[in-house]
Amino acid sequence: MRILLVEDDPLLGDGLRAGLRQQGFQVDWVRDGLAGERELRSGAYTAAVLDLGLPGLDGMEVLRQTRAAGGHLPVLVLTARDAIDDRIRGLDGGADDYVVKPVDLHELGARLRALVRRAHGQVQEQLQAQGVALDPAARTVTLDGEPVALSMREFDLLQALMLGAGRVLSREQLEQSLYSWGQEVESNAVEVHIHHLRKKLRPELITTVRGVGYTITRTPPA
Repeated sequence: MRILLVEDDPLLGDGLRAGLRQQGFQVDWVRDGLAGERELRSGAYTAAVLDLGLPGLDGMEVLRQTRAAGGHLPVLVLTARDAIDDRIRGLDGGADDYVVKPVDLHELGARLRALVRRAHGQVQEQLQAQGVALDPAARTVTLDGEPVALSMREFDLLQALMLGAGRVLSREQLEQSLYSWGQEVESNAVEVHIHHLRKKLRPELITTVRGVGYTITRTPPA
């Protein structure tokens, strides 16, 4: 899944980006509030990690403007502001989670996965559809209980489709979930990965909606 990181400290930002990438997240990093507010509105991300003490525009104002514009992206505030009043202000101001620095990177990853699950109405940690079970934390996939080896891109694509089960996702939306800035996107990458997923899992698992995109349903199509 693709995460937006809004953090002005270069050392901390670099460490957060590296740690989240090791856990399988695609991470785009901006270093000021104005860029953060712009990217939060872009619709390209699954969730965001937002610092509050930002140059250009304070993180609380970034959050306020995003929510006022109707943005529903899950936002985890990661900040040094540890006073109870700050925590209350952040959560009441639209943050979905509020974490005080320093934070363990594995805990941060778990909190992000939990935010995304709740945002998509998922109760269980594993995503399931048509006998396929995907574990976002372990980055494993099984078919009828048997493990299936997927490439990193195949896993990320399957995760995006299973998170959005029942919705049709366009090729552009799927590309956004697979690639962060600076990564080259081949013109037929999504189609190739879907072809491989159908071969490794079930041919009927992923449905093509011509001219629109792709979808997964939790039960086999009639």
